[in-house]
Amino acid sequence: MAGREFVQARTKPQMSDKLSNPILTTTAHGTQPHSYLNDHENLEPIHDDLDQGHTGKDLIASALPLHPGRGRLTKGDRHFSTDDTGLKKKILATHALENEDLDVKPVLSIIEDILQLGKPLDTIQGAQVPAHSESYEKSFRSAYNDSEIVKMLAYPINKISCEIICKCSAGEEAQSIAIALLKSLSHYGWDAKVVITFAAFAVSYGEFWLVEHLRTKNQLAKHVAALKDLPETMEQQEVMEKQFKDVVKLLGTVLIATHIIIKFKELPSQYITWESPEMVNATAHIPTTVYWIIRSILACASILLNLVGGGHEYITTTAVSWDILGLENKLSHMADHLQRELEKCNELIEAKKRNDAFAALKKLFETSHIDNMKILRALIHAREDQRPIFDGTRKINEGLEVLRMKYVLLLISDLDLPQEELHILHLIYNQQIMRHEYEVLWLPIVDHATSMSPTQESLFLELRKSMPWYSVEHPSLVDPVAIRYIREIWNFTHMPLLVVLDPQGRVSNVNALPVMWIWGSPAFPFTKQRELALWAESSWNIVLLADSIDPRITEWIKDNKFICLYGGEDIEWIRKFTAAVRTITTALHLPLEMLYVGKSNPKDKVRRCHEIIDRDQLSHTFPLRDYYDYVWFFWVRLASMWNSKLQHGMTVENDKIMQEIMLMLTYDGSEQGWAVFSRGQYEMTKGKGDILLTVLANYDKWGYKVDHPEKFVPVLEEEIAGVHPEHHCNRLILPGSTGYIPERVVCSECGRIMDKYVMYRCCTD
Repeated sequence: MAGREFVQARTKPQMSDKLSNPILTTTAHGTQPHSYLNDHENLEPIHDDLDQGHTGKDLIASALPLHPGRGRLTKGDRHFSTDDTGLKKKILATHALENEDLDVKPVLSIIEDILQLGKPLDTIQGAQVPAHSESYEKSFRSAYNDSEIVKMLAYPINKISCEIICKCSAGEEAQSIAIALLKSLSHYGWDAKVVITFAAFAVSYGEFWLVEHLRTKNQLAKHVAALKDLPETMEQQEVMEKQFKDVVKLLGTVLIATHIIIKFKELPSQYITWESPEMVNATAHIPTTVYWIIRSILACASILLNLVGGGHEYITTTAVSWDILGLENKLSHMADHLQRELEKCNELIEAKKRNDAFAALKKLFETSHIDNMKILRALIHAREDQRPIFDGTRKINEGLEVLRMKYVLLLISDLDLPQEELHILHLIYNQQIMRHEYEVLWLPIVDHATSMSPTQESLFLELRKSMPWYSVEHPSLVDPVAIRYIREIWNFTHMPLLVVLDPQGRVSNVNALPVMWIWGSPAFPFTKQRELALWAESSWNIVLLADSIDPRITEWIKDNKFICLYGGEDIEWIRKFTAAVRTITTALHLPLEMLYVGKSNPKDKVRRCHEIIDRDQLSHTFPLRDYYDYVWFFWVRLASMWNSKLQHGMTVENDKIMQEIMLMLTYDGSEQGWAVFSRGQYEMTKGKGDILLTVLANYDKWGYKVDHPEKFVPVLEEEIAGVHPEHHCNRLILPGSTGYIPERVVCSECGRIMDKYVMYRCCTD
């Protein structure tokens, strides 16, 4: 130990202070390792009150106006406590309110390069300095190439560099040096204070490694290394790497903390002001963080200074390593806290940006345009050179220009798009494909907050493949602001919508699906005015009820055949009913066609009825492969008619068609079968299952009245009206998507006001 004391005294007689010589301190009890920290300071967090004497206004004029917080420290603030409130006051007292706003990122870029190039960090495991991101790289390089900031700060950087060397060599305490440096930099913002001090250290750090790298190749570097008495690389490499592992790790944390402080300064003032409570709270601890960054830089500088002149005798100590690790741990916690606060500010900013974008989109939809391109580009986020929509017919990608000045029907759904709706819409779309009246564009709505799973990706591609119209190339191209607009303004939740945009991008119908289900392409351009005009032309007959359901019905109407549509799920009733009808129409020589239309929300019973009817040839059925789609279509058309009438202010009391729709819905709500009879597109009558069987069974009593085919339906209607069961129980189940429930509904059979209930149903067949 005595020999080591002699060497230390011989090589550095002027550096006896704890900071200037952190390696050894000679005491009366011998030579002991000592930290570069002051005795009265330690790195363990101490809970105390933040300074109550400063407000946000005290610092608002600075380049980075940062505000000390008020009140007691919370659990998350514990790493920001210093040894006493006096030190905090000293830190804040060094800061002048009037200072110049500087962009110091170009200087920080140079510092990063020095840290990266100074030492091959892949040899120092776990101590790598974070590489700068691509965005920082571009902005830093651009600024570095032609910025005057580097020249402007060259003098204060070298001044601070000299000050660090002199004060450390003079044996001053770390706290005193840090406060002195802050005073020297009083007219700079907090971010500039850090970067200038960091750059001052980087000069010495870079010079050290420049000599180290060149000493074996360059005679000048060799002589400089000799005069500095630097340790031999080959002989002391293991010791040096162990020493610098902790130093480099601390420098990496300093770099991270510096970046975070700069990012606070870059927050856009139009979205968050320095006076806002969020910013006051977020930046309250930056002055303290700046102080500890400077303390960390001083610790690293002390290590570097002690290498100069240390030669072969320089050996690290456990105490110094623990001090470096303690600083790194403390600063890391402080950086983590600032990062969390920065993220809160960014979340607030992003929310405000989204709100501004949402307001802009609302205004865009309210503004007149010469075409629809602005609206389409607002809905679909794509690059100028990108072809963001997929042509389902030609199987190629197209640009949005193919939709310019066209009626565009936006099919909006999630990935759980009901196949029956897709199938029927496909059939309707094909009816107009030669006329090119409109184009359909599918906008799949998915959550952008999470990436799509492989299953979702596969499902999207399968759906897109099955569509003959346009689709977005990928759900991620649907703008998030547009998704919010679709949900909040167009009220999309889960059920598909078909929003109609006219050639100028105006919304002419928020949901044209009901109109599409009722009339198909003849409802073009799907406006409310066109819908009213179609209702004015319509009357309750087989054409309105079922013409578009099945092409066979259209042929039967043309041939003026008698048509019977029937439903229910009681197969025994179906057998009796179809047999009785066949017997009567055969006796009367009536050309009759029967079609089974099942029941709304068809389940296994309806499927089994379809199979039996088809197998036993009891009547016509829908194609078994797609029976569910056609049954669904029949009943959704009735529901769409009901909803359309309601939206136009019609009621059961004043509208004949609504009365007939209600009767059909009442039949469907019962457990019995039912049937509708029509002669071509002319007379039509209907009845419930038990009444119909009674009437048909009494054919011998009324058959003679049908002395001409045209009289069959009127006579049948008369007979049905003449049957009055002693008891009846009618249930009316209104469409779930109606959004309006009439306060008063009259029974279609007896005229009494029906009781109203809320029904929950679970039917597993």
